[in-house]
Amino acid sequence: MPLRPSPLALALRALLLGTSLTFASIAPLQAADAVARAYQIAPTSLEDALNQFGRASGVLISFGSQVTQGVQSRGLHGNFTAQQGLDALLEGTGLQARAEGNNAYSLQPAPAPSATTPAAVELGASSVVGDWLGEAAQDNVFGHPGARDVIRREEFERTGATTAREVLNRIPGVNAPENNGTGSHDMAMNFGIRGLNPRLASRSTVLMDGIPVPFAPYGQPQLSFAPVSMGNMDAVDVVRGGGAVRYGPQNVGGIVNFVTRAIPDEPSVKVGLQTQTSPSSSHDGFKTNANLLAGGTNSNGLGGAILYSGVRGGDWREHSDTQIDDLILKGRYQIDEANSVHAMAQYYEGEAQMPGGLSVADYDADPYQSTRLNDKFWGRRTMFNFGYDYDYKENDRQFSVNSFFTKTLRSGYLDQGTFLSLSPREYWIRGIETRFSQGFALGESWHEVGLGYRYVNEAGHELRYREPVNGNQLPTTASRNDRDTRGSTEAHALFLDDRIDIGKWTITPGIRYEMIDSGQTNKLNGQRYQGDYNTALPALNVMYHLTDEWNLYANTEGSFGSVQYSQMQKRVDSGEVKPEKARTWELGTRYDNGNLQAEIGAFLINFDNQYESNQTNDSVIARGETRHQGIETSVKYALDGLNPALAGFDVYATYAFVDATIREDGPNKGNRVPFSSKHKGTLGVGYTDGPWKLNLDSTYQSSQFADNANTSNESADGSTGRIPGYMLFSSRAGYDFGPQLSDLNVAVGVKNIFNHQYFTRSFDDNNKGKYVGEPRTVYLQTSIAF
Repeated sequence: MPLRPSPLALALRALLLGTSLTFASIAPLQAADAVARAYQIAPTSLEDALNQFGRASGVLISFGSQVTQGVQSRGLHGNFTAQQGLDALLEGTGLQARAEGNNAYSLQPAPAPSATTPAAVELGASSVVGDWLGEAAQDNVFGHPGARDVIRREEFERTGATTAREVLNRIPGVNAPENNGTGSHDMAMNFGIRGLNPRLASRSTVLMDGIPVPFAPYGQPQLSFAPVSMGNMDAVDVVRGGGAVRYGPQNVGGIVNFVTRAIPDEPSVKVGLQTQTSPSSSHDGFKTNANLLAGGTNSNGLGGAILYSGVRGGDWREHSDTQIDDLILKGRYQIDEANSVHAMAQYYEGEAQMPGGLSVADYDADPYQSTRLNDKFWGRRTMFNFGYDYDYKENDRQFSVNSFFTKTLRSGYLDQGTFLSLSPREYWIRGIETRFSQGFALGESWHEVGLGYRYVNEAGHELRYREPVNGNQLPTTASRNDRDTRGSTEAHALFLDDRIDIGKWTITPGIRYEMIDSGQTNKLNGQRYQGDYNTALPALNVMYHLTDEWNLYANTEGSFGSVQYSQMQKRVDSGEVKPEKARTWELGTRYDNGNLQAEIGAFLINFDNQYESNQTNDSVIARGETRHQGIETSVKYALDGLNPALAGFDVYATYAFVDATIREDGPNKGNRVPFSSKHKGTLGVGYTDGPWKLNLDSTYQSSQFADNANTSNESADGSTGRIPGYMLFSSRAGYDFGPQLSDLNVAVGVKNIFNHQYFTRSFDDNNKGKYVGEPRTVYLQTSIAF
């Protein structure tokens, strides 16, 4: 009998079709599973390979996108029946195809190897891991001894995300508000992890392919300029715990690694375009994001790729026009089985108008207007990276060396009340990082000893020119100069750890030692500020493997943030600004059987001495001791695990409870840390049927406060007051036309379906006030591959 959908499946399908913008009927499938056909499917993502196979073979393959997320296929070449072809495509993926009758197949987890068939990797057997970030694949996440999530490109597209903010908000414990303050443009990055202030993401180690993204990762880690384009990314990897020994220094808020698109194995060209508009806003223009990947790898192991991502147009606010061009060149040469070299170069340039914050009166009159028509930001970055990798499995040894150089300019006009400023700032970074890993057996245990060293040399030159507002004249480099500072940092970091596998246990003790020599010279008055900071950061990670599909983890680690250039000359009520220190504790469990992925974990962060810089009066606020504690959980489930009639449906949910409180004695003790929501999460359902992909997604978060005093009443300038919580819904429908039309994909979607109005604030910023969130936005996606 043909497999008939259950009433639940029919109801879910109707819901998705009803909230999407378009749908089509699927033609009946002809009998084809016993016919051998010729296939030429290049190595690609498993999801794309299965879609190509389904179209070419005429069979229906049902699977949830969560099952195939991040999994690659080796491709398929030759003559196969449907079952033979699926077996070949799924080889090495941990999945198998189950015949459901009527030319239909569903994906299921492959059975565990029997006693007579030894597994390729048995529980208790180990191989050298080397770089803990790896390729940001699902197996990297499952084996990590701490909270970690990876969002891959397929999910960017599924939700219509074009900015890092939209992607990061899908991860438990991460709060990424609308860009605001002096970072109210697409080139800035604002996010906070586990209740930390999201302003310019200054308390997380932010990397792109392991290279620091901040223009001065020690002396000026704020990401008012973050040259990261989602169009050039394959994945966003967020390690919230268990990685501080290997990566730093600003790691109390975890490690965020943006992974650029990989060099293709086969010669290929891929082009993508997304255009969106917000009809209900007073800025009714269009914003377009375009991306390109062109490259391939020769049979001799030499490969290269060109990546491009560009932005044109404005958002829902007036005075928000943006122009960004991000070009990346990548190369790799596999010399032999063990040795390879790689290189990357980036040129990023952009400029953007900044709409700015609004007073309460202006917001009530028109939340989409801008009253700061002179504010504008621009910047560019040049980056070069060259590295060597040795990975020889015969002797369980890995070695890598990675060198990088960046030069960054960030500048802009800013209305500061009584005067307009022009603030050109240039920064240079030179760095080298080496890692060595050696695996060996010792009695009943397996060890992987890791040793690493990083050297970073920073230099910065910050200027500011000003003109009075009533002069109606933009400042130039000939205007009055009231800031001329030069900063420099020389930093060394060493780490040593030992990953010990013994039975079902993996125990990794380790230590990181930071040695930082930093200084700043004021060229206007000749004053010199110097700081030498040395600290040891011990850590311990423990994982217990209950089964191949279920593990428990626990860890504790220290973090350290050096005094920034802008803070060196400042004092606070309690004395001189000192390096920030914190300790994190985690306990959690993770389950992954292919169909079901679930994780729940508890965390505790004790922050010894937290500071915030107040730009409005050029001071430093000593928040002092804070405690961040809570629970993070996520679940993804392909519903065909419940009933084959639900094949194609998948659901997901995330939730984080974060209690971030000020613990320092004083009038604010017991108050919530500003810009921290106690409750935040996501909920969604997706449906895949042949070439169709439909989904309905939602995000929600609870209320926040903008200041240490947790002021509830709104100030006239909009900078203080309670920030209400909100819940938003979005939907998307996509269709894949297949290889006969060069793998053309077309999708339409709507963000904030119900046009719910919400906002955030900027408090201690020269661009303070209220910032309205994204209203109902309609977008069109297209992509094509050759």
